[in-house]
Amino acid sequence: MFWLEILLTIPVLGSMVFYLACAYFTLQFFSKSHSIASSEDPVSVLVPICGLDEGAFENWSSLCTQDYPTYEVLFGVVDETDPAVPVLYRLKETYSDRVQVFVGLPPRGINFKDSTLSYLLEQTQYETLIFADSDIRVAPDYIRTVTAPLAQVDVITCGYIAHHPQSLTSAIASLGRCCDFIPSTLIARTLDRGLKFAIGVTIATRKSTLVNFGGLQLNRIGSDYNLGKRAAQAGYTVELSHLILESDTGKESLWDLFQRELRWSRTIRFNRGSIYYSMIFCYGTILSLLLLLVSKFAAWAIVLTGLVYVIRYTQATIAAFSMDASGLLRWLWVLPFRDALSLVIWAIGGFGREAYWRGRKLRIEGDGIIQQID
Repeated sequence: MFWLEILLTIPVLGSMVFYLACAYFTLQFFSKSHSIASSEDPVSVLVPICGLDEGAFENWSSLCTQDYPTYEVLFGVVDETDPAVPVLYRLKETYSDRVQVFVGLPPRGINFKDSTLSYLLEQTQYETLIFADSDIRVAPDYIRTVTAPLAQVDVITCGYIAHHPQSLTSAIASLGRCCDFIPSTLIARTLDRGLKFAIGVTIATRKSTLVNFGGLQLNRIGSDYNLGKRAAQAGYTVELSHLILESDTGKESLWDLFQRELRWSRTIRFNRGSIYYSMIFCYGTILSLLLLLVSKFAAWAIVLTGLVYVIRYTQATIAAFSMDASGLLRWLWVLPFRDALSLVIWAIGGFGREAYWRGRKLRIEGDGIIQQID
């Protein structure tokens, strides 16, 4: 039992350092002034579509009503029978001067998302590009805010959460993004002396930059993550925007959330290698409870556990306020369950090569190359 106590105490102490680092770098990043003059260069926004998310028309309309002088929005769909197609045609009728819709795009690779983007890329008019996911709803200054830093850096990417989640699963998803993923990204950004990956919800760059570091990857898992990695390896600067986008997963099931995050977990493992396993230091709230049981509720373990929870909840509160997500505060009671789910996903994601993506079963090979399993 003594050695088991030691084995648990080490990651619990490490998690306290992790939570404190999350709080520090979150405050540091979001407290800085970040006003940058926009160049107002013409912009092409590319949106791959697969399925019909809740509030889809409103989400897509927000991309078409931007306070920006010259831009176009291109939507692409693989399947002609996709339920999103009628909504996209209605969108095109509403915003005929802005929107182009391309339907029935035969996959050029296993990664249907990047395959669709490759078609849209061929149809773009402008040098400045934004790759945007279909499930975000943006403010009128979205294009202006996202592209402004391109005057100084080469690739811009954005974090995303539901600022005011209305369902339990949406809150669980957003707590993970707000309290763990984005703060962890800020820590990695510091340790790596720059961001070494991108987040698929929004990536802004230029055509010439994209071509120079290898373009889109049509047969890779986490191609957006890898896109930032390849850009950094080629000497380009990747930066995280201060803009935190609104993305509410709605009423999805806990199983769907689990499958998505397990896919992300394995994506990180294949892209980051052995660093993945250092994430054991991210789950102090759960490991401290195990330590309590192993130590038979020893006084020192009770004090340590209480301290872990105080630090964790303080860090989570700082993250929510820093990202203007006060609506998440009423869901903080879910945080221990969120942490337990994250630990399970991390443990399962530490082995295995299979991933589920939009109803398709995939196998991951090498450094992230994917094959479809029939």
